[in-house]
Amino acid sequence: MIEFDFPRVTRPPAAQRLLRTSDGDTPVIEQPVRMVSVDTPEKAHYAGLPATAQVKLDRCLARLTDGTFDAFLPGALRAYLAERLTPDAAERHIAAGNRASAVFDVLLDRRLTRPSGARRRTAVIPTGEIIDRYGRLLAYTAPWFAGDSADPLPPRDHPDRRTFNLDMVASGWGALFLVHPSLPHNADLNLLLAEADRAWTERRGMWAEFGADLLLAYEFRACVKLGAERLDDPKRTVDEAYRRICVDLRDLSVVGLYNYHEVPPSQRLFVWADAFEQARKDLDLPGS
Repeated sequence: MIEFDFPRVTRPPAAQRLLRTSDGDTPVIEQPVRMVSVDTPEKAHYAGLPATAQVKLDRCLARLTDGTFDAFLPGALRAYLAERLTPDAAERHIAAGNRASAVFDVLLDRRLTRPSGARRRTAVIPTGEIIDRYGRLLAYTAPWFAGDSADPLPPRDHPDRRTFNLDMVASGWGALFLVHPSLPHNADLNLLLAEADRAWTERRGMWAEFGADLLLAYEFRACVKLGAERLDDPKRTVDEAYRRICVDLRDLSVVGLYNYHEVPPSQRLFVWADAFEQARKDLDLPGS
């Protein structure tokens, strides 16, 4: 028996659609990609049509204000969320999700179409954890350039080299969603932060059309969990809704699981709570 004493990196299995095989050891599957560092509003597939989703948000609001979560969520966060759980919160969020999807489709069509009219392939740059818990490939995506004389690669800072992740943040149709360890290199990170700050301060995209109090996608998902019809264990539900610690990028201060709202959306960095000690070392956070 052979036993090697080192940790293996594995992920839970995910069901993907087999498209074809190219040879005896190469199945070609349909692999969903989760674009990192950006989070667009959810569409109806997440929590149902607006009327159905609003019931969950209304239930969340009731629990935030009737004492159900008082022992588990700080008052400042409860008040912050309550202000955003308006009677039309689900309708606005899902409408923003539909618009973001349409904007993304237009972006893809424009940037993947060559001057000749031919369709350009998509460059996929895996990063960080590589595969998330849902079986999605974590990556940055951009137009693919062959790099030959017929299709030369533009200079490093040319607009054609921008990732779709960056473009969605810059347009205001995707909120900045930096999650360690899936972070871009420093130059790209600072470009992303600058675009995120402009999108937020100028109220572009979703904030222009649907208001500055629009629930961001990660807030919407958390509130849907808090508003689930069945609530056997409030603490466990809160723990499932809030699993990422927020770091304020302005000074690298750690604001914790529940105080992200104290930081502008364009300056939030999230770290999985169960991997925080490693992130503290990687990011040289105070107390390292």
